[in-house]
Amino acid sequence: MNAGVDVADLARPGGARIVLLVADGLGGYPHPDTGLSELEAAATPNLDALAAEGACGLTVPVAPGITPGSGPGHLALFGYDPVAHQVGRGVMEALGIGLGLAADDAAARGNFCSLDGSGAVVDRRAGRLSDAAGAGLASLLDGMESPAGPVLVRHVRGHRFVAVFPGAGTGAEASDTDPGEAGLAPLPSRPLAGGSDGLAGAVNAFADRAARALAGREAHGVLLRGISAPTRLPSFPDRYRLRPAAIAAYPMYRGLAQMAGMEVLDAGGDFESELAALDRAFAAGGHDFFFLHYKPADAAGEDGDFDAKVAALEELDASIPRVLGLGPDVLVVAGDHATPAVVAGHSWHPVPLVVRSRLTRGDGAPAFSERAFRTGSLGTVSPTSVMTLAMAHAGRLAKFGP
Repeated sequence: MNAGVDVADLARPGGARIVLLVADGLGGYPHPDTGLSELEAAATPNLDALAAEGACGLTVPVAPGITPGSGPGHLALFGYDPVAHQVGRGVMEALGIGLGLAADDAAARGNFCSLDGSGAVVDRRAGRLSDAAGAGLASLLDGMESPAGPVLVRHVRGHRFVAVFPGAGTGAEASDTDPGEAGLAPLPSRPLAGGSDGLAGAVNAFADRAARALAGREAHGVLLRGISAPTRLPSFPDRYRLRPAAIAAYPMYRGLAQMAGMEVLDAGGDFESELAALDRAFAAGGHDFFFLHYKPADAAGEDGDFDAKVAALEELDASIPRVLGLGPDVLVVAGDHATPAVVAGHSWHPVPLVVRSRLTRGDGAPAFSERAFRTGSLGTVSPTSVMTLAMAHAGRLAKFGP
């Protein structure tokens, strides 16, 4: 949110339509052998043309030097202060696969993992299990007893699952068991809020029993993150006076959009299906804001695969004419955070941002990249300003003051 200015007082209805295309993990970092980031190494003629025509800049998610998760990164792009509105990843994932949560339930996002003989993590994703293998393991753990009662376990995709701890307590929150890297043992969960001792105990009991049940199988243990009860977000439609649609294949982003009050559309399981959903939604005419999510760049960056991230960015580039062909009044291309392949994870590095509308004169940036956008007209801004910029370019903000 913009400090000192309530955008809700300035937002006004209108016919202009906005597309916010979020390329997950968009930002990168130069490869030590070439000095080029993934964006600089990729052939992206359509994004480059967008950069030449639009207003360009960089965003710094959360704060300088802070590495954000995808939840805070997206919250900021939707205009929410990610520090004031902290949402558990487990809750987002659970909502995203259609699970209903009571106020005193808690949810965790889980990974099946590989462990060595000493109990240390060998692979945090168990070799990126197939959907069939992950679903079988989730079924094995579903209903497992904990001090809080039977744990509901549902497969999401691949190595990912959701665990719901019923009746854990309104506002309950517990620390992650995921150590964040290989070579370390899973962590014990600790209570992070008043009344959360029971939740932490249930999480630890579930993790221990799961490891015993998984012995000798494709994965040997579970890692749990984002463990908390549901929270409420201010309404995105009310704040911006928009009719928003969310188009995302991955459940976590669907869940977050649902919490914000967006209508979550059926988007299939990949980006091609998402684009088809965008086509249908534009033709139907029932929405004037579209959140479109692109995941592959982040996945490749997390794997530390520089070439795969370059290829994912080139795939994204190929989709730009199709999006522009729908005739959005404003197109914003942004990222929730950087995921440099050289880091093999999220990072705090600045992320490219471009806004294109009839009101952009064109910065003439030579390319769509971190380095080229350093001198863009938008400067380096908080991602909480992205929605305000989009609304302004759509002509949907009234004048501030007399």
